[in-house]
Amino acid sequence: MIQWSRVRQLRNEVGADEFDEVVEIFLDEVQEVIAKLRNDSARDEIEQNLHFLKGSALSLGFDSFSKLCQDGERRAAAGEGAAVDLPEIFAAYEESRLQFQAGLADRLHQRALRSI
Repeated sequence: MIQWSRVRQLRNEVGADEFDEVVEIFLDEVQEVIAKLRNDSARDEIEQNLHFLKGSALSLGFDSFSKLCQDGERRAAAGEGAAVDLPEIFAAYEESRLQFQAGLADRLHQRALRSI
């Protein structure tokens, strides 16, 4: 579900101090786009919103979520926007977010224990 090697790579790229801010921005922006998708009953902007979510998810290692967004984006591009299972995408994000946050907490705790 979470590609931890990508998370480590991003953390190394931006630095430990900036990483928390990147994560916070990611979570805020994803929540905003999900709210847009929930309110876009006509699904006018579904392809663009799923494209954004896919890219954001890939950058932070949300593997399963990014794949569902990619599939939805392709369906929307093919004119099948109504067939995109948004509740499944939302659930995958929530599950990924919880796993990500728990995994980060575990990794920080393990690092703290090693330094004792």
